[in-house]
Amino acid sequence: MARIVLTDCYVAVTIGVTTTVIDDHVASITLQTTYDIVETTSFGDTAKKRLAGLADNNLSLELHQDFASGELESVIYPALGTSIAFEVRPTSAVVGASNPKYTFNAIATEWSPLNGGIGELSTISLSWPIDGVITKATS
Repeated sequence: MARIVLTDCYVAVTIGVTTTVIDDHVASITLQTTYDIVETTSFGDTAKKRLAGLADNNLSLELHQDFASGELESVIYPALGTSIAFEVRPTSAVVGASNPKYTFNAIATEWSPLNGGIGELSTISLSWPIDGVITKATS
């Protein structure tokens, strides 16, 4: 099985009708799904029984801040508090079985316009809840 070293992730946001590729500002990405556990244990059982409940999806990003027009801050900041459409892929290559695309909407719940110490790169660490499902496509 092939392994992958992330060096060329594709990350795009769509706000309104405008899609902006932001991968040149992304230092790390985590797309995560967890499921609630629903206990179904009843009298007579000798061990707990459980079912997977609702999925809880989340997007975490480490970003390099950029205040230039058309770049990170000017794209994301006006959309804070709203649901932003994302498309992410392991590489910027065409979508396929070995390079699936994941699409979803994340709610922009937090933003740190300035973060860093003297002489350091200004970065943004965020963790946004995903509104609904993550859709995976291979074509």
